[in-house]
Amino acid sequence: MDDPDELLMMYDGPTKILESRDVAGIARYMESEQCKRIFVLSTIMARLNLPYPRALFERTYFRFNPIPLYTLARELHPGRYRPTPTHTFVKLLCDGGSLQMCFTENIDALERQAGIPQNRLVEFHGSFASQSCIDCKQEYDGLKMPDALEQGEAARCEACGGFVKPSVAFHGDPPPQAFTDSSPELESADLLFVIGTSLATQPFASLATMVPQSCPRVLINMDFGGDIGMRSDDVLLLGRCDDVVRDLCRELGWDETLEREWTKTELQAPTSDVMKSGEERRATIQGDNAAGPVLNGLNGDVPREDLRLDGANEFGVMGGDGEWQEQEPKSDSLTERLRTALEQSEKPSSHASSDPGTFVARSLSGEELFADTIADYPSRPVEGSAAEGERLAAA
Repeated sequence: MDDPDELLMMYDGPTKILESRDVAGIARYMESEQCKRIFVLSTIMARLNLPYPRALFERTYFRFNPIPLYTLARELHPGRYRPTPTHTFVKLLCDGGSLQMCFTENIDALERQAGIPQNRLVEFHGSFASQSCIDCKQEYDGLKMPDALEQGEAARCEACGGFVKPSVAFHGDPPPQAFTDSSPELESADLLFVIGTSLATQPFASLATMVPQSCPRVLINMDFGGDIGMRSDDVLLLGRCDDVVRDLCRELGWDETLEREWTKTELQAPTSDVMKSGEERRATIQGDNAAGPVLNGLNGDVPREDLRLDGANEFGVMGGDGEWQEQEPKSDSLTERLRTALEQSEKPSSHASSDPGTFVARSLSGEELFADTIADYPSRPVEGSAAEGERLAAA
């Protein structure tokens, strides 16, 4: 079996639970008395193609220069993007009482925006929906954060003066407690949906192996993922997530409900609170759904950016019905803004402490900015000889 696809589809015998390995078979099973506890693993956020991504999520680098992460925070701040029909499908599972938990690697908080309650959601990498002090851990007023994003300033903790960090996980952080507490529940799953992920990152990928052997697993993605396809009741629905979800909802008779509920997520999308004053945002929270213009960068005047790659990302979402996402000129793309922010690390941020940590002040080359994430401490001094440093850098 030289074909890698064949390696992933080792099981070709009869099903044990499902009537068939297709949309119709999944729909019939979901309507049966056997299917009561459904779990979802999702990573349906568009790939951002970030320059030197690990630098953005490295704690020491954030203390040295928080502005690159703030650039990304502004882009993904809640309200910037609208949930997809796929997010809405997960909410329908919740509304029907069958969703036990949605484990997501997304950091854009679109699950929350779609209406999935916190007690049914585990954000494995955190999200930009909240923030706290990197030092004393005190929560920071969410109504004040958009002001910092608008001004291009790193917010400071009002208690200790430390940097305010969006509640996204940094490299080396342990899994959230909710992940540890909730993952054993997968052992009672009747059905598992794996949506928009190739299950390439541990320990998140291991969740798909924790469901019972008798539990059907459904992969909705543009490509294969993990070991799904090797069990008798694994189903591969390869294609654009939104298209597959609509097909499934049509089979279930949920198509009108899906479109109606997804329409509710539009509101005044893609508007955002980012440019409102504190008083205006408070008015919004108190019931005024009017929203201000979206600014995507820290320069205060950038048109909306489409995060899709060539019209649709590899997970097949944010395309088709996403006309509200207008494509931004490539010269002003998020990638370029982040690259600029990282290149400006010739000196620590003006808000950094006098001792910025282990990073030395120097610019990053283009090669470094877009290098692999294996050996990626771009500004950390190399110990030992220059030759040894070159050897480590090349490793």
